[in-house]
Amino acid sequence: MKVELLAPAGNFSKLKTAFYFGADAAYIGGKDFSLRSFADNFTRDEITQAVKFAHSSGKKIYVTANIFAKNADMSEMEDYLSFLQSAGVDAAIISGSGVFYAARKAAPELQVHISTQANLTNKYAVKFWREQGASRAVLARELSLEEIEGIHSFVPDMELEAFVHGAMCISYSGRCLLSNYLSGRESNRGECVQACRWNYSV
Repeated sequence: MKVELLAPAGNFSKLKTAFYFGADAAYIGGKDFSLRSFADNFTRDEITQAVKFAHSSGKKIYVTANIFAKNADMSEMEDYLSFLQSAGVDAAIISGSGVFYAARKAAPELQVHISTQANLTNKYAVKFWREQGASRAVLARELSLEEIEGIHSFVPDMELEAFVHGAMCISYSGRCLLSNYLSGRESNRGECVQACRWNYSV
């Protein structure tokens, strides 16, 4: 099994740099629906150019559409996913079931990777997404190598992606790691110290 080195690229210059230094693939964000909205990001024309540039060198492009989407996003999201399919991107990275549904409806040939934002912490969650048609699971960043090995053994036909460097997001709608960081007590396993209610001063 070949290991793929995947790097983020916030603009075309960074994309070229990632490939020059050996990345096999890059993930990029468009002007909408990406969690890195303050990066330069790529216009639709630039996404199309990035795909052509990458494929000419045997590299891959994955595009993030990994916001936590609301009702108002969905119509435009379907159009965007359809565009990504037509542009030939190698996969879209998405966070939730609603966007996955939209992808299957609007872009049925588009490969889908489930983002780390989906909190994939166990083998059954990964198996569920594989059975829905996702081709890769970007695992929760707090998993151990032993836990990752267990997931692979249970779902051997699912590609697994793991972060080796970067930020550890803290919380969203109850999915929190602040307690883990400050006290060693796992908030997502019922041990939260409610650090969000502490008094802080700067």
